[in-house]
Amino acid sequence: MIDKHIEIVRSSKTRFSSMSRDSGDAILLALRSKYSRVGITIVDNLSDLNSLVKLNPDLVFLGMKFINNDMAPGVELSRKIWISEYLDRFGITYTGSNKIAHEQSVDKSLAKKCILNAGVDTSPYLLINKDDLNSAIEIPKDFTFPLFVKPNNRGGGLGINNKSVVNNLVELKAKVYDISYNFGSDSIIERYLTGREFSVGVFNQTDNDSIYTMPLELITSPDEFGNRILGSGVKSANEESALSLDESELRIAICSLALSAFTALGGRDFGRIDIRIDDQGTPQFLEANLIPSLIEGYGSFPKACYLNEKIGFRSMIFKIVELAFLRDIKSNNFVPNSLA
Repeated sequence: MIDKHIEIVRSSKTRFSSMSRDSGDAILLALRSKYSRVGITIVDNLSDLNSLVKLNPDLVFLGMKFINNDMAPGVELSRKIWISEYLDRFGITYTGSNKIAHEQSVDKSLAKKCILNAGVDTSPYLLINKDDLNSAIEIPKDFTFPLFVKPNNRGGGLGINNKSVVNNLVELKAKVYDISYNFGSDSIIERYLTGREFSVGVFNQTDNDSIYTMPLELITSPDEFGNRILGSGVKSANEESALSLDESELRIAICSLALSAFTALGGRDFGRIDIRIDDQGTPQFLEANLIPSLIEGYGSFPKACYLNEKIGFRSMIFKIVELAFLRDIKSNNFVPNSLA
């Protein structure tokens, strides 16, 4: 038993939490088998966050990225208190990426801007501000239908359904209004990519500086329009098939793109990169999740770990924690024999 205090942090507010209650409980059970003191702290507001800091744990296992400072509707960047940045102020170690990386991945348009600036392939995009809905939507000439519309700052497939592929301006406006009304989010518009879809788990190794890139092909049934869409309904029901990728040339291309995207966004330790093939056969970055779902048998990251590297759920959780502790060792925040 390792003498360390770990607090798992999630929120009871689904808009803030990247970790479900069941996931938090499973992580708690796994870590209690190895570490002397493990608890769960619910952070819904600044008071909760200050209570976490007062506990002064050796490590925070992050299951959320931010809270709103004033708790008002909306998730604009100006209102966000980033949990990682707040913990950095007090010298508290946490799992995964820092504030900059989370900020760049949560905002899908910002993520694509970072990706394009790094020379990584991703389809062109257009951002429609939710506050500009009364203005005419102007589509650039190089944007030809069908287009794909999704919320700019929601994960888990939220806001993505059989209406996300739009074939004309009327359908586009209807979907943009739907996203604004139901999610309070800006809309990001991209060219619809018709090819195969992949999710790549990225995982630093604990014994050296190399990185696992672990691709999966995700396959779901076509909807009534013939489109294969990984929306929230498919994801929450765990209906998509996840297959290992054995085609060597395609695997190399997919993994190279994922690693380049992860690096461009400033990702650290682990994360998930989503990719889709365009009609020319070129892999294109879709989006990133630096706190992916961590549920046994569910979600792309745990499946990628197991199908590619035979890393089971407990080993996956232990590796995430060990990476954070090892980073702390390298920064000389505590003695190196703490993992013995």
